[in-house]
Amino acid sequence: MTGPTAPGAGGPGAATVADTLVTVLRDWGVRHVFGVSGANVEHLHDAIHRLGRGRLTSVLARREDGAAFMADGHARVHRTLGVCCSTSGGALVNLAVGLAESYAESVPVLALVGQPPQALAGKGAFQDGSGIGRTVDSERLLSAVTKHTVTLTGPERFWEEMADAARTALSGRPGPVAVLLPRDVFELTVPERPADWPSALDDLVTPTEADPGEVRALFDALRRARRPVVLLGHGVRRSADREAVVDFVRAARLPVAVTMSARAEFPNSDPLYLGVAGVVGHPSVHAVLRDADLVVAIGAGLNAMTRGPLGDLCGDRVAVVNIDPGEARRAVSPGLVVRADAGLVARRLLELLRQEPFQAAELTGYRRTRYRPRLAPGLDPTPVGGDLRQSEAIAALRAWLPAEGHLVLDAGNCASAAIHLSDVPDGVSSTIALGAGGMGYSLGAAVGAQLGSGAGARTVVICGDGAFLMNGLEVHTAVDLRLPILYVVFNNAMHGMCVTRQQTYFDSRIESVRYAPVDIATVARGLGGPDRLWVASVDTREQLDEALADYAVSAGGAAGHALPGLLELRLSREEVPPFTPFLPLDEPTVDADEAVADVEEAVADAHGAGVPAAREELRV
Repeated sequence: MTGPTAPGAGGPGAATVADTLVTVLRDWGVRHVFGVSGANVEHLHDAIHRLGRGRLTSVLARREDGAAFMADGHARVHRTLGVCCSTSGGALVNLAVGLAESYAESVPVLALVGQPPQALAGKGAFQDGSGIGRTVDSERLLSAVTKHTVTLTGPERFWEEMADAARTALSGRPGPVAVLLPRDVFELTVPERPADWPSALDDLVTPTEADPGEVRALFDALRRARRPVVLLGHGVRRSADREAVVDFVRAARLPVAVTMSARAEFPNSDPLYLGVAGVVGHPSVHAVLRDADLVVAIGAGLNAMTRGPLGDLCGDRVAVVNIDPGEARRAVSPGLVVRADAGLVARRLLELLRQEPFQAAELTGYRRTRYRPRLAPGLDPTPVGGDLRQSEAIAALRAWLPAEGHLVLDAGNCASAAIHLSDVPDGVSSTIALGAGGMGYSLGAAVGAQLGSGAGARTVVICGDGAFLMNGLEVHTAVDLRLPILYVVFNNAMHGMCVTRQQTYFDSRIESVRYAPVDIATVARGLGGPDRLWVASVDTREQLDEALADYAVSAGGAAGHALPGLLELRLSREEVPPFTPFLPLDEPTVDADEAVADVEEAVADAHGAGVPAAREELRV
């Protein structure tokens, strides 16, 4: 590898750290570096400009936490290494917010962080991150939110440190790794590339194989069980063979539930699909899991958000398949643990099933149920619109979800309701940040998800006004890149989940969770003209259906002409979120299939044949 050499950095044709870093990422198949430039990382962006060759590009986020969310979303959806970057000081601290989510949710991200020149450490450098005196210790700070953080102090260990960084991020239980790069190091000359240098990211990773005895024990337990249920977590998505997990479940006819972050890891249209488990899950699913004599959690950590409504889920009636079962062991003390990659375990289970066929007993009479939406007493927002209700909006959106692409959910009531009241179309991914649980994640993550998707793919974001107020300017990134992302913003002029908590647990003393209404559509129109960003604001069901039809025709139609869009839903009536800690044990439920049929019939009666045609155009 060759490239321009900075003055004094080496002989003719010698490659600098900056140039070599870009070449390595490009040749590994990394396509995007998400970030915001600055004085101590500008060498990296200059090298991308010169050497990216259209294969590696910079994506300018509007904030560094947005850049980290983009890398996180890209890594989750495309099952690869996400890469983000920032300069030093406050930029580094902003980046850490997104890395914390990746760390908690085991997402492989490589963060490249510029630092002041080493000679100025502790001597008053601008944005000094050396930890000397009263300066921030950048390495120590990032070590708290990464699997590994290292400072590249010279070029001699470049090859070793870069391979180790990528391998650590992708191997075992994945997670973020940060490499700190002092400004002066970017200009130094890198030694010759090792002969055994990995040419692709896949060459760095060896999935954790399963112990044959543990797999055998799991297979026998499943075969003996009278009422087995499989619970899939989002670890299935990042496994070596996610399809093998689905194939085994289908071959053994095992009923399947999914966690809130794994809604798309099993086809929602499959007869074996029960629904979602967890604090915003389906009551019928919780009943089946409580009654099961064996629950096999595959790629799920069984955290409090998942196991909250599941009763006494512990001991011998729980088996866990996880590359890192530590959390599940601490939470439920499972009777059986297979510590290995979920996909490799599924392959071995399929082999055993072919040799010793069995099928689980049919779960007769199962009907998925949902909580019936109802208004929350005393929680009406400051008036911002008409009579549109959250559940009504989600029912309308179900018919317009993409046939190919991604759903990205943010925090709060609207995401809880979307998980509870809607399914994920086959062929569509679903992503939510439940690790650090930060508001505003979805607005950047959607950019990372959409980039690298096929020509026909579309992304839909469901977020609240609170999330928009935190990271809404990342919509401008989608405008800048002309990405077909529809941002649906539920605007109730409050942090709805927090208001519900204060009403439930603090005798309705509402504090620091409500604010003056914001005209989000007007804000959005400042991010791009109608030829670059479609914007609508609605407050009735009729207006919502008309707006979705208009987006399908004017902005979301033929490939190559799709525009980003922002749809503001102005809500004046607040509903109780389908969040089990807020609900009484006798909360009314409704049959899920009947509810869907009622909604579809209402839409057809109200709007005739024109809307279905536009809806199909948007989906396709």
